[in-house]
Amino acid sequence: MTTFLTAKWQNLIMANYEIDPSYLLPYLPKGVELDYYNGKAYISLVGFIFKDSRIFKAPIPFWGTFEEVNLRFYVTRKIGNEIRRGVVFINETVPNKTVAWVANKLYKEHYSAIPTKHLWNFKSTTKEIEYQWQVSNQWNQLKVIASNTKEKMKLGSIEEFIFEHYFGYTKVNVNQAIEYKINHPSWEINHVTEYYINCDFNAFYGKDFEILNSTNPHSVMLAEGSEISVDWKRSRF
Repeated sequence: MTTFLTAKWQNLIMANYEIDPSYLLPYLPKGVELDYYNGKAYISLVGFIFKDSRIFKAPIPFWGTFEEVNLRFYVTRKIGNEIRRGVVFINETVPNKTVAWVANKLYKEHYSAIPTKHLWNFKSTTKEIEYQWQVSNQWNQLKVIASNTKEKMKLGSIEEFIFEHYFGYTKVNVNQAIEYKINHPSWEINHVTEYYINCDFNAFYGKDFEILNSTNPHSVMLAEGSEISVDWKRSRF
């Protein structure tokens, strides 16, 4: 299998919200179904660092490392007896217009390019991880304070549900969707003790997600991350 993209994803913050499935159905690609954890649908605000990015093993000049912030929800696709668990992105935000253009052109994704920045502060027993992105001259914020100690995810936990989705699905139109595969090992996590979220969901993600402005997250997580790869193959169905 030809690998299109390799990179390191580091310090992934996931702020996870319970959401009425009816908000997600208009964004659901053909041929996939919503994935539920204990009967609940979830949507996640995600921030992380894309580091040492390479396309077909070639480094990306000047833009190999950058922040990404995205809003995503969780789906499954059944093929025979196999259940593929994946994500659908409402939006993915990066600071570079070229990166966004390539992703949108090749993958039919929903990337946008706006100013971003991050702040990392490592102490003896804790670390502070923060991502910011600018919308309409206002800086949005996603920040955690977490333990430096790494833990494995527990089988059947909400952490496993959120992180263990290895396919991406894109809605091309009402009749067609795209599937691709993301490869990485199971991640270790850091226990989050405090979090700060300042995000205007309505301003950036649209009125459909305005409800999140007044919703407290069900959980906020931090994963150490790892090297990842994205397969070149894109399946349309």
